[in-house]
Amino acid sequence: MMDKMRLYSSNVSRTSVLAIVLAAAMLMVVGPVTAKTTFISIGTGGTGGIYYPYGGGVAEIWSKHVKGVKAVAEVTGASVENVKLAHKGETVVGEVMGDVALAGFNGEGKFKDKPHDILTMAVMYPNLLQVVTLKDSGIDSIEQVVGRNISTGSPGSGTNFMTEAVLKALGVSLESFKDSRLSFTESANALRDGTIEVGAWSVGPGTSSIMDLATTHDIRILSFSPEQAEKILAANDTYSAVELSGGVYRGVDQPVTTIGVWNVMICQASLDEGLVYELAKALFENNDYLLKIHPSAAYTTPENAVKYSPIPLHPGTIKYLKEQGVEVPQKLMR
Repeated sequence: MMDKMRLYSSNVSRTSVLAIVLAAAMLMVVGPVTAKTTFISIGTGGTGGIYYPYGGGVAEIWSKHVKGVKAVAEVTGASVENVKLAHKGETVVGEVMGDVALAGFNGEGKFKDKPHDILTMAVMYPNLLQVVTLKDSGIDSIEQVVGRNISTGSPGSGTNFMTEAVLKALGVSLESFKDSRLSFTESANALRDGTIEVGAWSVGPGTSSIMDLATTHDIRILSFSPEQAEKILAANDTYSAVELSGGVYRGVDQPVTTIGVWNVMICQASLDEGLVYELAKALFENNDYLLKIHPSAAYTTPENAVKYSPIPLHPGTIKYLKEQGVEVPQKLMR
């Protein structure tokens, strides 16, 4: 009886081992296929600005450093469109100018009576409104756009949003000029060809499309007077008067006074707190890689997230900031 029991036990043992080996082999084959992957799309802007390469760098960081995440940067119409896409869930993250984020969050301006369900994940860098004309145009003030062909930026972009806000603050009617509403690359080409006389960019300093234009044509970037800046800032509390350093573009050797606004990365308010925590952590802790793509990434810091976000922060970001000893004001908590 004992021998039979041992034999039976031995058979069971062999069968169990075989089953375990087979199961392990199946897991080795099936595991990578069934592993959960979270796909994240980042709404950026056109390829002629900073949003797209910056977003591409963020996508690489997240895909490499956040387990189970595959991220990709998408070309979009920029800020206004990115708010709408994030709200609808058609993108997970959007790069957005602060004034646009605030309007979308509150349901104002182009988002009138429809608050959008978005929160800040990170603050990126400041944009400068760069109003460009050719030196021989005879234009030296933005108020001289009346009766001319210009571009205030592509429809749905933060540039268009900001340029229209600035013109309104200065009392310039949006009906007083012809607006082609071109992308950055299109605006540079149109200035080069004489199709428009003035083009607007709301971007970080040293954007490629203006630099390319300046290599072949003598350009002027319009400066704002103290009186103009005062009117603009009184009408828009997310704006500030800033200085574009001389020497950024060929032929623009003197500093230019202009209007600045901070860019933010927004996400759906309902996005999982744990996921946003991991995304924020990877972004802030691999900023050295982002700096290789564009120097504006130097502004992407935990400290700036609480200084310059125009809307509340996502709980996942707040968790990371608190771990780093960064105090989060109550107004940025939802």
